[in-house]
Amino acid sequence: MLILMTSSIEHGVTEARELEALLARIAQGDKDALGQLYERTHAAVYGFAMSLSHCPADAEDVLQETYINVYSAAERYVPKGKPMAWIMTIAKNLARMRLREVKKNYELPDEDWAGYFASNPAVSSDERLLLQTALKILSNEQKQIVMLHAVAGIKHREIAKLLDMPIATVLSKYSRAVNKLRHAMEAE
Repeated sequence: MLILMTSSIEHGVTEARELEALLARIAQGDKDALGQLYERTHAAVYGFAMSLSHCPADAEDVLQETYINVYSAAERYVPKGKPMAWIMTIAKNLARMRLREVKKNYELPDEDWAGYFASNPAVSSDERLLLQTALKILSNEQKQIVMLHAVAGIKHREIAKLLDMPIATVLSKYSRAVNKLRHAMEAE
C-alpha cells in the first residue's frame, strides 16, 4: 500500500514538472509545446468547463480560449508545482465570464456528457463507467469536485480555491459523492 501511495505521489510530481517544462517552452513561443500540453490536459479542462457551463458549445469555446490564454500568459506563470490548478483557474474564469455574457445556465443531458467521454481515448473504460454513474446520481457541485479530483488529478485544497469553497465543504462533498457512487455500484 505504501509503495502504491509513494508511486502515485511521485507520478503527480513528475507530471507537474513535465507540464511546467511545457509551459516554460510555451513562454518562449514553442507552439509544439502548446500542442503537447493540450493533448495531456484538454480532457480535464473540457470536463471542468462542461461542469460549469452545462453546454457543449460553450465548453468547447472555453476550452479553446483557455489554451489561447495559456499561450499568451505562459511567461507570467510562476512554477509552484501546480500547473493544472493554474490552467483550471483560467478555464474557470473564462467559463464564468461566458455564463455572465450569455446569462444562461441549464442542465446538460447525460448523453452529451457521456458522448464526449465515450469518444475520448484518454478516458479508460473503468473511468467512463464511473463518470456515467456519477452523471446520473451526483449533484452539479459533486460532479465538478469528482471531475477535478478524479479526472484532472487536482488536490482538494486547490479545488476549494477554484470553486471558492471552504476545504471542509469540498472534502465533505467529495466524500458524499464517493459514498453515493459506491452504493450505486454495489446496487448494480
